[in-house]
Amino acid sequence: MKCPFCGYLEDKVVDSRESREGDAIRRRRECLKCERRFTSYERIDEIPYMVIKKDERREPFDRTKIMAGLLRACEKRPVPSSKLDAIVNQIEKYVQESPERERPTSKIGEMVMRRLKELDKVAYVRFASVYLEFEDVTEFMHELKTLVRSRQSGGSSAATKRP
Repeated sequence: MKCPFCGYLEDKVVDSRESREGDAIRRRRECLKCERRFTSYERIDEIPYMVIKKDERREPFDRTKIMAGLLRACEKRPVPSSKLDAIVNQIEKYVQESPERERPTSKIGEMVMRRLKELDKVAYVRFASVYLEFEDVTEFMHELKTLVRSRQSGGSSAATKRP
């Protein structure tokens, strides 16, 4: 730490404590050359969690975007908000556990679809129709038929990919 008075590069820490907000450490220092005291603050720089979009752009993870998509998909459906909050929490945890602090939105979308498929089939179809970007009614019908088949067989397999 450079002394603000004489520019000397060596000092000793006289006192150290956390700031009132708890987001920084306040240190009282004494210059070893001019013996004057000064204060420094240390803050942790948070690197934001990022998502990798389909076009390879990166943007900060935003849990409100996921919640907004879930709310749209579940509009007028008997789905408790606590279940939606649990889905968002699970996805946020998934993003935060990445050692690179990045996750592709494709994996996040698949997780949302898988959870919605278990929770509410109509909400799942609504979400999938936007997320999978169906080009026409044929693709949409294919997904619906797959959903009906899995319901008739009693299975709840993971979300299917478009043909």
